[in-house]
Amino acid sequence: VIRPEPCCVCGSRIRFGKTAIKCCQCQLLLHTKCREQCPSLCTPRPHHCTWPREGVLADFAPSMPPLVPTLVVQCVTEVETRGLTETGLYRVPGTEQLVREWKRKLLRAGGALPALSSVTDIHVVCGVLKDFLRGLKEPLVTFSLHSAFLRAADIPDDAARDTALCHVVSKLPPANKDTLAFLMLHLLRVSHSPDCKMDVLNLSRVFGPTLVGHSSANPTPLAIMEDTPRQCKVVACLLSLPPSFWRGFVETEQENLVPV
Repeated sequence: VIRPEPCCVCGSRIRFGKTAIKCCQCQLLLHTKCREQCPSLCTPRPHHCTWPREGVLADFAPSMPPLVPTLVVQCVTEVETRGLTETGLYRVPGTEQLVREWKRKLLRAGGALPALSSVTDIHVVCGVLKDFLRGLKEPLVTFSLHSAFLRAADIPDDAARDTALCHVVSKLPPANKDTLAFLMLHLLRVSHSPDCKMDVLNLSRVFGPTLVGHSSANPTPLAIMEDTPRQCKVVACLLSLPPSFWRGFVETEQENLVPV
């Protein structure tokens, strides 16, 4: 395993460097120890009336702008309500089992989500948000625009780089654009909290792989190694853009961002 992914049998993450088993027909991935619990035949996944378990960001977005998934709004609201005094916000991991359980609860709930105020550890809420974004079929910046974001971040002149980044952001699908703006404003607030001790550099290291990812769903090991520092650079550059730029995407219908 090069990129950590959850086992489809037990749900625990298969960590970097571990051996795993993957079905060449249905792509089901599992720990070698979970092989006995695996169904012997490939079966189609059931369709539910609630949110899909995986998909692109637009699959989770509301019908009215700003097109930010309710799960993202609710996690961010909870973090900003009681997490901005926590050291290492987003860097300190939450208990993996609780993160997995709460993500499952929220995805199965559909529109009206259970309150996150009952989650004692705010790092679990942070973990749910990161795991949701990491579990999308394509990263927030999309596969097609991945190289454009990398090129824009590499421009040495600050003004030219900012102009190029704003241009690439404008090309994102509406849901991706609104959600990226919402997250950037949130991460800026986290970076400005002295108690969190999470500056732009720290946040870019945490969110680079999650938000920027790679140019395809199955990157080569070489691409993974080459992309990692550039992913962080893209997020750091996005966080250097003026907040007024990001507010332009989400303030048009601010009342729609109140979590259910």
